[in-house]
Amino acid sequence: MSRSSTVAEARAALEPQLGEMVALLGELVEIESPTDDRAGLDRMMARLVELFAPFGTIERFTQPTNGDHFVVRIPGRTEEPPSLALCHYDTVWATGSLAANPFRIEDGIARGPGSFDMKGGIVCLLYALRVLEGPPRRPLWIFFNSDEESGSHSSRAIIEQLAVHCAHALVYESPLTQGALKTARKGTGRFNITIEGRAAHAGVEPEKGISAVLEAAHQVMRLHGLNALEHGTTLNVGVLHAGTRANVVPARAELEVDVRVSRADEAARIESALRGLAPVLLGARINVRGGLHRPPMERIPATAALFARAHAIAAAMDVELGEGATGGGSDGNFTAALGLGTLDGLGPEGQGAHADDEQVIVASLPRRAALSAGLLAAL
Repeated sequence: MSRSSTVAEARAALEPQLGEMVALLGELVEIESPTDDRAGLDRMMARLVELFAPFGTIERFTQPTNGDHFVVRIPGRTEEPPSLALCHYDTVWATGSLAANPFRIEDGIARGPGSFDMKGGIVCLLYALRVLEGPPRRPLWIFFNSDEESGSHSSRAIIEQLAVHCAHALVYESPLTQGALKTARKGTGRFNITIEGRAAHAGVEPEKGISAVLEAAHQVMRLHGLNALEHGTTLNVGVLHAGTRANVVPARAELEVDVRVSRADEAARIESALRGLAPVLLGARINVRGGLHRPPMERIPATAALFARAHAIAAAMDVELGEGATGGGSDGNFTAALGLGTLDGLGPEGQGAHADDEQVIVASLPRRAALSAGLLAAL
């Protein structure tokens, strides 16, 4: 797509390539790449480098475990700050999942592990680049990481280092229903709370014990009292391990706590509250580990402006593009927290991320690629 062509023309050029797009999606799905399979991740990275290297230069970030991360730097027509595209090539699906859930096309639906989250998004970005006649308007840096599904622990710093040089971020995760983009996401966190009490015989001398289970009950009530649904804050004690025998006052309990926050001030409140937990029972001890590993992706003005551009581009294809928020996190949380306008959910339409019915609506591939081509040409 050149400067003088339209996004509708880009879509028209992409529609005849639908078969190729589906074939590539199938190829990528069949390269199993769970976060904990280094060999599979290496195979996937090698294929992605092969596909994207013709557009720019590759910089690789070697990792001691899991897969390596890499960035593709594509020159633009201008010297403006780059666009940053975020993709992850790991999946939640264990090696061998294809045996029970192979890639297949059924009634216009592509099914298979990782198809929707997010190998379909990678296909859309690649074909957006292919349909452009020449480079994008501004430089484009495409970052691929191998640990998004486990929290982006080794890639977060790289994403943030890249982001401070960029104008905005485009995230190729799966969209909401009917292809709506994600302009807000909750921040996510995980806390592990260990409670130490004192064991004693429950029938002979219970007064000498300090029940970690009773202390845990006090803390569970306290933790659930931190919920603030009106502010989008949810906190859930999802796992509790405690005790050894029914006739023993339990000396230890462990809680696993999931936290979701929509606002930065709520993130600070929850973090402070959990770090400040104090025991109710005399002699009990509490240790809190973990934290909020993704800040909330708030719908900042820069994101609203970016969505307005995307909405206009989609309208030129006679597509009504919606927006919304979601409770799950992505790497877009990091860029939005740095003040970058961030459009998330630019992958193809479908449903079932992380579920057995994960699927992509085949017909959406060309129009979603055309939307990205329009963004890269115009932004």
